[in-house]
Amino acid sequence: MLIAIAAVILLVAGTAGIYVWSLSNTFDTQTVKIPDVFPDEASRPTAAPVDATSGQNTSGQNILLLGSDTRGANDGSIADLTGQRSDTIMVVHVPANRENIYVMSIMRDSWIDIPGEGEAKINAAMSYGGVPLAVQTIEGLLGARIDHVAIVDFTGFKGITDALGGVAIDNPIGFDSSHLKGHYFAEGTHLLNGTEALAFVRERYAFSDGDFQRARNQQAFIKAVLGKSLTVETLSNPAKISGLVGAIAPYLAVDEGLNSAYVAGLAVELRDVRVGDVTFFTLPTMGTGTSPDGQSIVVIDQDKLKAVQKGFQTDTLDAVQSELQTTG
Repeated sequence: MLIAIAAVILLVAGTAGIYVWSLSNTFDTQTVKIPDVFPDEASRPTAAPVDATSGQNTSGQNILLLGSDTRGANDGSIADLTGQRSDTIMVVHVPANRENIYVMSIMRDSWIDIPGEGEAKINAAMSYGGVPLAVQTIEGLLGARIDHVAIVDFTGFKGITDALGGVAIDNPIGFDSSHLKGHYFAEGTHLLNGTEALAFVRERYAFSDGDFQRARNQQAFIKAVLGKSLTVETLSNPAKISGLVGAIAPYLAVDEGLNSAYVAGLAVELRDVRVGDVTFFTLPTMGTGTSPDGQSIVVIDQDKLKAVQKGFQTDTLDAVQSELQTTG
């Protein structure tokens, strides 16, 4: 979500000369660079061929987004979360035709085989081996290559919400916040400020299905932020654009290739994509279960997983979106 907004901002500002240079410089200097992002090449899926005419990867681009809610607590670098578990896992797929975008959430308690470690919850990959093992695990799950990686500090949701002047959310389920004591998020539409937005996307204890509803709320929040960002009011306001870039960059850690040049280039390719062209869905599961060692886990639906794998591998996620879509 933060990368998509930055892409649009850099595209819109592209005619402003020194202005876009300043924004690009802010993005490149304030984002943290993740060292040694990818696993050994021998362990990775084969890179898809590049179309000679368009220069595009024939199976599109896959960006792994890892959300962290721990940086504020341990005051460490967002780029080095070895020993920490990723709180949120999403894979953004940008098709080769650049006509739409797919965002797939993966439940963090999904039970899976982690290379070299055996079976465990998928979010443990970060703890065991940092970003490279997380990438290797996701690539093994999908059978598709990850092209870029970004770690998002949840605190960034607060900053970007305030920079937008608040974000309107249609809350499907009323709940008492465990992160904002005494605050009740009633069912219906709310204009959230930054503090409320952070509490909204972090909540899981208030729901009977825990992380499942949290994933849906995070998807709804991202869609709402994109909707407000892609407005004439926002994009024609230089001060607001600068504020958004400044609010985004410090809370992103990215691989070396995910720089302002890449983001701006992607923005040009996605210039016709609108909020309605972004589809959110969740890796299919069979609900919760218990691991052999007694942990509460999320069980992946292996039959439906095959369709998702094919979608990523052949750039045909549109064929599975109607069944798996959770927010659209």
